[in-house]
Amino acid sequence: MKHASLVCFGLPFFGLLFVVCAGRATAAGTQPNIVVILADDLGFGDLSCYGNQLVATPHIDRMASEGSRFTQFYVAAPICSPSRAALITGQYPGRWRITSYLQTRAGNRACGQADFLDATAPSLPRSLKQAGYATAHIGKWHLGGGRDVADAPRFSAYGYDLGLGTWESPEPAPGLGVKFTPWDQRTEPGQVPRHRRTEWMVDRTLEFLEQNPNRPCFVNLWLDDTHTPYRPSREQLAAVGAADPPAEGDGYRAVLHEMDSQLGRLLEQLRKPPHAGRTLVLFLGDNGALPTFKQQRVAGLRGSKLSLYEGGIREPLVAWWPGRVPAGRVDPTTVISSLDFFPTLCAIAGAAMPSDYCPDGEEMSRALLGAEVTREKPICWEYGRNAKAFAYPEEPYHRSPNLAIRAGAWKLLVDTDGTNVQLFDIAADPNETNDRAGQQQETVARMREQVIRWRNGLPSAPLP
Repeated sequence: MKHASLVCFGLPFFGLLFVVCAGRATAAGTQPNIVVILADDLGFGDLSCYGNQLVATPHIDRMASEGSRFTQFYVAAPICSPSRAALITGQYPGRWRITSYLQTRAGNRACGQADFLDATAPSLPRSLKQAGYATAHIGKWHLGGGRDVADAPRFSAYGYDLGLGTWESPEPAPGLGVKFTPWDQRTEPGQVPRHRRTEWMVDRTLEFLEQNPNRPCFVNLWLDDTHTPYRPSREQLAAVGAADPPAEGDGYRAVLHEMDSQLGRLLEQLRKPPHAGRTLVLFLGDNGALPTFKQQRVAGLRGSKLSLYEGGIREPLVAWWPGRVPAGRVDPTTVISSLDFFPTLCAIAGAAMPSDYCPDGEEMSRALLGAEVTREKPICWEYGRNAKAFAYPEEPYHRSPNLAIRAGAWKLLVDTDGTNVQLFDIAADPNETNDRAGQQQETVARMREQVIRWRNGLPSAPLP
């Protein structure tokens, strides 16, 4: 594997020995279809089953009632590209020099990052493809391509049989290659209007499943409804009782309602033969919401998108697999990371991980299938390597230090130079209001040393 030195560096500081797990088949001896639904800029409180009182999400709520939802699930970054890189690789995105959203070449250089995800990086779809899966990416990519980056690897380089990307991808799908569209208007021939993009993506997902009846399928269905600017149709605004002209917040309510409706259509088909009982669906967000509606979108948590406080990195996670994932279960204690999906889904699918692969996550299939699991590995984060190229929340209270680590109930935040230390008991204080650093000096010293050593082991410059 190219850049193999990147694969296993920095791990000994955790005091753990990583053993590569060969994939194991499911208990029934079959490989389920796997659909990973990723919603852009989704807040921890954006679903009504997680407390949203601004708009109902009845179809996703039904998914949760038929499956399980988790309340201590974390993504790997408070912004889209690095969060997505972690989902694909099962490794910290900084290993692959992705630290902010991928943009122009000049902007990427200012962030000290690569222009795209290295195609030699570990890839979940590649491992599943090697295990017999038909693989597809449908929707937002944002791991390279678009703007002035014309040499990003194609989807097939990561192991996808089908790649249908939006604007920021190496292969924009026909009709999805323009960034935004106004109400009900097409800005070029054949373009899918913004307000119908999720409908189009769900159609393509169902079509892919139908075209591969004799193979298990893996689909990344990555939606962009809840990323600004919102572009609902007038009919979608009317569906949530919006004013005319719409008031502030009506666009958000309308696109969330539409996303929920389209996912309801997807799930209804997956409840029927031949998909019934053989499809695992995971629903999650890629990073926290922007700080709107007085933090309601993040359920009152501190922080937002662009912050390492909980509002930026804690996300909803719903797992649905009728007959396998327990129905109506809420897990408030198991700490899960998006880094865990690579080893977990390989285990469920009976897929082997690369022989030289060292996952940063843990194999968590037991948690998805109903057991409370005590996490062994800490989780580390970084965001914001300089003050000029990285965006931050406007309100100082929600702007975090640029490093964080969670181990057990404790979460420590600190700047790279060792200053601005904050320590919170997340189990007792999820809103991060009571800084315990002054009372837990041994814990502070240990965790600060761990996370700074971890950060110093990451690459600090972009690829040439």
